[in-house]
Amino acid sequence: MTTIYASGGGSLVINVRRSESQDAHQIMKLFTPSTTAMFGRINIIYLLEKANLSLTVENEKKEVLAHAAFFDYPNIEAVEKDNWEPWLHTYGPSSKCTPLNTLFLHLLVAKSRVAGGCAKEIVRTVFNALRELHYIILAVPKKVALDPAVSVLFAPMPQFKKVDGVHYSAFICYRKDYVPVLHIRKARIEDHDDVTPIFNEQTDTLRYIYGEYFLAELIEAQDETTRAAVCEVNNSAVGFISVCSEVNVKLLNECFDLRPFHGLRKTPEEEASLKLTVTTSETENKSASTGVSEDNTDEKGEVSDSVENAKLPDGDVEDQTTKEAESSKEIASSPNDSHSSNAFCVVLFCIDETYETRSQDFLPYIFNLFPDRDYCVITVPHLIPEFPLLKDFVRVVPYSKTTLSHELYVTHRKGLLKSFMVRLATQNDTAGIQRLVKNLDLEFNVLSILHIYNQSRRDPDGTPIQAIVAEVLQEIVGIAIIRNEEQIEYIRSHYNIENFIYFDHHQREEHGHLYHFALNPIFHHYTRHFLKEILRITFKSCLYYPVYPRLLLKKVNSPYAHSLTSALNYLIPVRRRRQVVYPLDQLAINAPSKRITQKKFLVSGYPQNIDNGGFSNYRRFNIERYNYNNDDHAQISLQTWVNVVTGKMIGINRASKYVLVTGDTKVPYEHLILCTGLQYQVPCPTGVDIKDVLSNKDVAVDPDQQFTGKVPSNLFVLNSHDDCENALHWLKKHEGNVKGNIIVYGSTMDAYITVNTILSFRIDGSFVHLVKTPSNLGSSCFNSPVIESAVEEALKKANVSVYSNCLLAQCNNGKLHQRITLATFTTDSQPLSLKCVAFFNFDKKKVDVDAFRAINKACLVFDGKLVIDSTFHTNDITIRAAGSLTKYSRRYFADQWSHANFNSKEIGFQLAALMLHLFDPTLEQVTKPPAELDKLLPTYTGCKAIGGILPGGYHYLHISKPGIISCVDSQKSRPEYGRELITGSIDKGNYFEIHLNQYSMVESITCLSLKSLPVSNYICLYGQHERLLNNLCSRFDEGLISDFYSYLREPWCMCIYHDRFMDFKQEVRQLIESNKVNVDEPIEELIRRIADGELLVPGNTKAYLEEQFAKNGYQKLVEKTLLNYLSYNRYHLPMFARPGIV
Repeated sequence: MTTIYASGGGSLVINVRRSESQDAHQIMKLFTPSTTAMFGRINIIYLLEKANLSLTVENEKKEVLAHAAFFDYPNIEAVEKDNWEPWLHTYGPSSKCTPLNTLFLHLLVAKSRVAGGCAKEIVRTVFNALRELHYIILAVPKKVALDPAVSVLFAPMPQFKKVDGVHYSAFICYRKDYVPVLHIRKARIEDHDDVTPIFNEQTDTLRYIYGEYFLAELIEAQDETTRAAVCEVNNSAVGFISVCSEVNVKLLNECFDLRPFHGLRKTPEEEASLKLTVTTSETENKSASTGVSEDNTDEKGEVSDSVENAKLPDGDVEDQTTKEAESSKEIASSPNDSHSSNAFCVVLFCIDETYETRSQDFLPYIFNLFPDRDYCVITVPHLIPEFPLLKDFVRVVPYSKTTLSHELYVTHRKGLLKSFMVRLATQNDTAGIQRLVKNLDLEFNVLSILHIYNQSRRDPDGTPIQAIVAEVLQEIVGIAIIRNEEQIEYIRSHYNIENFIYFDHHQREEHGHLYHFALNPIFHHYTRHFLKEILRITFKSCLYYPVYPRLLLKKVNSPYAHSLTSALNYLIPVRRRRQVVYPLDQLAINAPSKRITQKKFLVSGYPQNIDNGGFSNYRRFNIERYNYNNDDHAQISLQTWVNVVTGKMIGINRASKYVLVTGDTKVPYEHLILCTGLQYQVPCPTGVDIKDVLSNKDVAVDPDQQFTGKVPSNLFVLNSHDDCENALHWLKKHEGNVKGNIIVYGSTMDAYITVNTILSFRIDGSFVHLVKTPSNLGSSCFNSPVIESAVEEALKKANVSVYSNCLLAQCNNGKLHQRITLATFTTDSQPLSLKCVAFFNFDKKKVDVDAFRAINKACLVFDGKLVIDSTFHTNDITIRAAGSLTKYSRRYFADQWSHANFNSKEIGFQLAALMLHLFDPTLEQVTKPPAELDKLLPTYTGCKAIGGILPGGYHYLHISKPGIISCVDSQKSRPEYGRELITGSIDKGNYFEIHLNQYSMVESITCLSLKSLPVSNYICLYGQHERLLNNLCSRFDEGLISDFYSYLREPWCMCIYHDRFMDFKQEVRQLIESNKVNVDEPIEELIRRIADGELLVPGNTKAYLEEQFAKNGYQKLVEKTLLNYLSYNRYHLPMFARPGIV
């Protein structure tokens, strides 16, 4: 917030922020005739979409007072956007203007009363936000007078040479008039009083550890290895930095991948000249000690020459000072390696928040302090938000087993150079590009495409390609190769790119595909500028980069081989869209284009074909819950954003904050989330001897008993993909040739799915024995007599033996062997004894033993399961947990409720939302759950879906509301149960059941079919009213629906299956609740009064409401919204007629 003064008197508090699309209406109200004269005719939506930076000024009432839009090219049609420098250099003081340090003002409008103050604040904000920006250019038609508010900001530029066809005047605004470069000098003892309050404002820890005058002592202790400097404004120090030349390079190389930076050591060539360099350095230091450099005469000149710009801030900078100082004890001082070290480190740093955007001004000065060192390093604790000084540094990738609890950032003295130019590649650049990419794995791929570019500028398929290079001092330091994106329809329909762009404002040829991107790491901080220049020079507005699964990248010459290293952090990950499963044969010519429906997989915007065998193998034995399908896993590209450590948790050290996994690997954490879930365990026999002819009622079962012996080799406990792979390998080995019984033990749905998988390997059903354990529910896992009887009949036809209510008594008569050859069970009557060659266990899932031990030893509260509160916290504020591993604390009096009762994907979203404030510096930090949130359990509404392929080849699907599972018979006995609609039969393999609750909303769906099911479509039906499903009940009662499978494949359903249908419903609801319809009483209020009995309606209430709905104009608005929904998504829904096509 900033206070400005209005022209008519009085002050006004304003806020400058980035513009949003919803500001367009208020911005247009600020237009005046002089706006058109200066800037021409403006399409404000287009301007907001394409601007490099657009800012809006608002008052405390959120009213828009001013707006400005900035581009990286002039608003002159006769001047090419990719080559405006020749035109601009015909004007006076423009020789230093480059694409790196220059922007053009395309629009500035403001309310006349506050125009001057708003315009100045916008310019100040722009210079603060863009650290490299030094000049803002305004071009207006000749003989057009500037508005008074604008003329104060911009100085006219005299034109020395006319350009044909360009009749514009140019004006310039300088950074130095608003956010000047800071003066840097050597720190002195008297700076202590200025700098100490800045440190104390951020943290008191340094003062507590090192004393009240630690800064004075640090400044006084300066020598050849330790230096300190301050930045000065009006003879007062507003920032401080301390640097040290003694760096523990050996430790840093052990913890971080410093190979791109030569391990922070000097090369042999540099070692040869080290002696001369040190001598020069000593001479400069003597000069500095005599006080010559205190006035910063030479350094100030270097600042203006080598660093024309500065850095941009981000939140509270110096929370890191304490931890950084502590880490410097480890990093500093390594005498054994100092002779070869080529780096110095930042020990302490702070700067006043007002000037933190100029933190970059320190860098030229501190590099001059150590002329023999080329690298500057700084370590920062993991959770410290990135602050302005780091904008010129490169984050170094840590090794997975690093023990250092900090991030490492590096910068090179040549990174301060400002002669970073971007242009199209030429034939003469080939040698420089070869030197740049010689160490890349995809060197051959890059050079081969470069050769095609030099030859024809087109791919073999005719698609235009372009190569762009970055150049510093006539040396190639970066290369990018792009082509036109020809799959834009597929990208739009399969990815949520419209969350970021207005698609209709981007021409087809403006979409580009980024193939290769390589940039010298010391210029990494120019990546954003490089990408911006690529867009400008190639006339693109969007770039798409695909991230492929590693299995596609094994071959260097693979068509999926793309290279992108440093630029990935500057691109936005785009989520995939859920796709409608279209009945293409039924839709025929009304089906979407093949560009939409072709079977491809994309990650961030390019097609790929993927073998998803790894996921399907797991689902051949285990139940499918449909939260993430094969496409999701292929397209979410977790390996790009998440470091994966393979291992099993065996310990948690809360004091040192690390998780111990198998292999003695320590994984450090700042925040830990435990989502280990429940697993099938090695079965623990009751130990009774069946010779005593005991029944289950005579056997004492200890639910907490754990198997501690050696696991038999033919016992399969399937919890992971590897477990399933081992089981598949065994089945393939014995396919059609099993010489013994296979026991499947358990009554879960996984047991039935596994039986079907075993039978699919041509194994005779007479060798398969399904031994079911007692059920706690009193019914089967299907909770449906119809489904249960169908599965039992299929097992009978396959000659599979089924035994009910069995408990494992002994294996091999109680003698331990490497294999299970005999298993005995107790039942409700006679005991059971079976020989076997394989034993599959699907008894109850429990908490893994190693996970329990780790949790218990860490002193986390465990009460049968890990105890959490309503915000996922355990008794350790830094450890959260979710999923079936957890239970709610007893203080909620909800022992029956747990995360296992709800949709796990919805729980994950809720957990992520509650943790977002930890990683988003714009959100308020919350260290303790609000009291009101900790009294009640959260509400989850998403449906639960389970399914799989059962014996008999039945495709099973059950969609239900979340909650505690109860017996279906008890549910039907309740008066509010609702009704069931059933079509088909088990015998025909087309059974379909829809359960509607008392409000006629779809509450559950059960399918059993011999054909595969469009599961994602059916999940969309949950929670919908039957009227929305084309008057489902009335049609069913009239006998018009004989098969729900066919009914729900009809074209009208497709809009309900669309991923944006719920957004459309929400929009309609907001429309009904809004004041867009000018009526005395909104329809929502009318319904409430009728429901509460405050309004008596004569005759039929429904007919009365429908009459009011149509009469008040709601119906027309809803119809308009519906048509907009169908029109905007027409590429997915071409089967619907729209106005103008009939």
